Amino acid sequence: MEKIYVMINGLPGNVASTMARAALADDRFELIPFSLTGPQIPENSIQIDTVSISLVKPDTRDSIIADIQKRVGRFIAVDYTHPTAVNTNAEFYTDHDIPFVMGTTGGDRKALEACVSRARFPAVIAPNMAKQIVGFQAMMAFAADRFPGLFAGYTLEIKESHQQNKADTSGTARAMVEYFNRLGVAFDPARIQQIRDPEIQQTQWQIPKEHLSGHGWHTYTLTAPDGSALFEFTHNVNGRKIYVAGTFDAVVFLHKQLQDTSNPKRLFTMIDVLHQG
Repeated sequence: MEKIYVMINGLPGNVASTMARAALADDRFELIPFSLTGPQIPENSIQIDTVSISLVKPDTRDSIIADIQKRVGRFIAVDYTHPTAVNTNAEFYTDHDIPFVMGTTGGDRKALEACVSRARFPAVIAPNMAKQIVGFQAMMAFAADRFPGLFAGYTLEIKESHQQNKADTSGTARAMVEYFNRLGVAFDPARIQQIRDPEIQQTQWQIPKEHLSGHGWHTYTLTAPDGSALFEFTHNVNGRKIYVAGTFDAVVFLHKQLQDTSNPKRLFTMIDVLHQG
């Protein structure tokens, strides 16, 4: 099987590092030893296992990307950078005809979708790359479509806990709000409770100490108006391994889309990836 060239952007970040390490161990991929990163990163390179990966800052990325494209041809970018870089990175990929998988949350999502819609090559964008969580979201979307107003009058509480350095509110939690709204629950995403304090996470939430630096715990609690009924949905993820399989499935999916030049669609989600199997 022909290997797929991938470029993992966002190093030396933890998620990007996990992705790069996994790509090196996966026979389906050829990891490009360069990674787009922010201007504030002091390092010029990072060692992932036995491979030295050059960190490419914004002031040099145009020339370096052009050189990479000349040497390897088409490749797929995997973006796990920073919420503040979402839109500028998407514009960069679009301008340079780079198909990409965007796992980074945050940014202006409508502008992101508009950017991809006018691109020459497709992209997979999702606030969560964990296939099982995406499947859960699909179930909630189905319920919202088939049973609108099912929880009318109920109150909703959403709590999400992530590692202390996560800069934004969980994209998954924000996406879930839409389904609950359609199910009849009036809830503003601004009311999502963000937990970032390691002491609270360990003592009150009982999150294992070894996963305080990398986890995603979510709880959605629905309470009837008179308190007589309560429904609770929880998905807790420790570490980052769960995101690797989904991300790489998205890369393979995107690679197949690139072979189908007759398909005009440009914007895909993890739901599309799951449908393809």
